[in-house]
Amino acid sequence: MKERTDDFDIRRAHLKNMSDEQLHDHFWSLVDRMVQPLVEEARTNTSPSIERSVLQRMGFSSIETKPIVNKMLEKGLLGQGAGRLVLLLAQKKGISPREAGLGLMRDEYWEELP
Repeated sequence: MKERTDDFDIRRAHLKNMSDEQLHDHFWSLVDRMVQPLVEEARTNTSPSIERSVLQRMGFSSIETKPIVNKMLEKGLLGQGAGRLVLLLAQKKGISPREAGLGLMRDEYWEELP
């Protein structure tokens, strides 16, 4: 049998004496380190299409979401999340999220958003 010519033994030296549980924990800590930049990117960046999709899942039609999202984009509010802002507005005014969104669509309530 031919001997390995790679550096596998050197690269695995720090793992050699770990138990299965330690290897499992080490694996998931590496996964967390790899995924963290993606999570941060998703948290701090959005797009009009993503925000329209969120509003559609809240029960708005695609025709209704476009003006809401476009106005949020114009006002620099889109980064706060369209769905989140509609929910906050609804809570603040004591109305349904649908009523809040439709009000925004009719150019109402904008001054009440954070």
